[in-house]
Formats: sequence, C-alpha cells, structure tokens
Amino acid sequence: MNFIWMIIVGFVAGLLARAIKPGNDAMGWIMTIVLGIAGALVGGFLASVIGINADGGFIGLVFSVIGAIILLFIYELITGKRRI
Repeated sequence: MNFIWMIIVGFVAGLLARAIKPGNDAMGWIMTIVLGIAGALVGGFLASVIGINADGGFIGLVFSVIGAIILLFIYELITGKRRI
C-alpha cells in the first residue's frame, strides 16, 4: 500500500510543481509521477539539511513540490528549453 501512496503523492506533487513553475513543460503523466517522486527525495534532503522533519503530511507535500520545481529547472537547463 505504501507504493501506491507514493505514486499518488508523487503525481500530486508533480502536478503542483508543473502548475506553479512558469513555462510549457510537455511531459506525460508517467514523467509527472517520476518528477514528483524524485522531487520528494530532493525535498526531503533539503528539509533534513535545514533541520525540518518532513516525513509526510502537509510539510512533506510542500517540500516535495519544492524539490520537483528545482528538478524542473534543472531539466530545463540540461535540455536547453527556454521559458516563454
């Protein structure tokens, strides 16, 4: 059941990150889930660096979205896409 919950939270975090970050990010729903899950890992690392416990709940979702936005910017830098 934890794996299904991780996919759902990853999808929500990925959708929120794509909605918040400006620009056109053309990717499918599977890449959105992967983005959200990877964003959760990055966000969890950032939370631990600054000393915040982000093990789920609203704070965990916020840091997941922040991590996903950071990954979207990195993806944009690597692929050379420009914001419009």
